[in-house]
Amino acid sequence: MEKISATLTVLFENPFWVGVFERRYADKIEVTKVTFGKEPKDYEVYDFVLTEYHHLKFSSTIAAEVVSARRINPKRLQKLAKKQVSEVGIGTKAQQALKLQQEEGKLQRKKSSREQREAEKQKQFELRQKKRHEKHRGH
Repeated sequence: MEKISATLTVLFENPFWVGVFERRYADKIEVTKVTFGKEPKDYEVYDFVLTEYHHLKFSSTIAAEVVSARRINPKRLQKLAKKQVSEVGIGTKAQQALKLQQEEGKLQRKKSSREQREAEKQKQFELRQKKRHEKHRGH
């Protein structure tokens, strides 16, 4: 049976509050970043997860370390949970995934702006050609 887990980390990145969603399944991880603005209340975060989670655009998958499926002592599990809660910031895999998503967005914007620029050049060229032909028609 495949184990799927999702984690939301809410942290303050000056001047806004940010949420980092991590989605792990098999040995892959996907990440997305959401800006909340002011500090969100628990019920606002819960409402956001319920209404907007399926609209989030996650980064492409990257490989993650596989956690063994053996049973963990409850006290050790409690200690690990406490450690995760006290950690400040985002995990390194999450940071890598966010960086990858940012670079993909950058390439996509470059591509679309290049296409738009070339379309504008072509339009201007056709306009000049049309004017040139009209001048030589004797009008």
